[in-house]
Amino acid sequence: MFEVTSSLSSSKIFGRMFISGPRMVLGIFRRALNLGQWRAGGTVVLQDHFLRSVHIQAGEKAELTRVFTQNDVLAFSELTGDTNPLHLSTDYAQTHRFAKPVVHGALVGGLISAVLGTKIPGCVLLSQELRFLTPLHTGEEVLATVEIVKIKMSVAWIAVSCVIKENNTVILKGEVRVMLPEDKCQNV
Repeated sequence: MFEVTSSLSSSKIFGRMFISGPRMVLGIFRRALNLGQWRAGGTVVLQDHFLRSVHIQAGEKAELTRVFTQNDVLAFSELTGDTNPLHLSTDYAQTHRFAKPVVHGALVGGLISAVLGTKIPGCVLLSQELRFLTPLHTGEEVLATVEIVKIKMSVAWIAVSCVIKENNTVILKGEVRVMLPEDKCQNV
């Protein structure tokens, strides 16, 4: 059973559903509750200043879709200093295995962080093991998925993947461990 309790209202919502602002207690929660889809669960409690409690359990999933542009790649390159021509030059990429420039692996991996940070607010990344199976190019729509494998004490083991939506090609697969907020979870 899935249960959400708001701090401003004692309304509860039960059953499998998408959690989004318009469906929640008040429109004011739209941004704070941008939690995506979590399947029926109910063992770990997460809280923030808007949300009284969200119960999650192993088997639950959340997703995020994104299309990276060349401007995203350029901005990432500028921010990190990673000016590898495989990411920035079509000519170089064509002469070195790829038909066109490749989106930085760390930028793609950042989607996993985005899903976790918005779906489990306050979690802390402890470790990650990511395998990059095929390149992602700008303009391709990618779906990042996280699935809770198990929860022990305040640590969650989470399977992660990124898939090109157009052809279902898996570009990234792995596992991360996150620490759930200490003052916001209960041991299971």
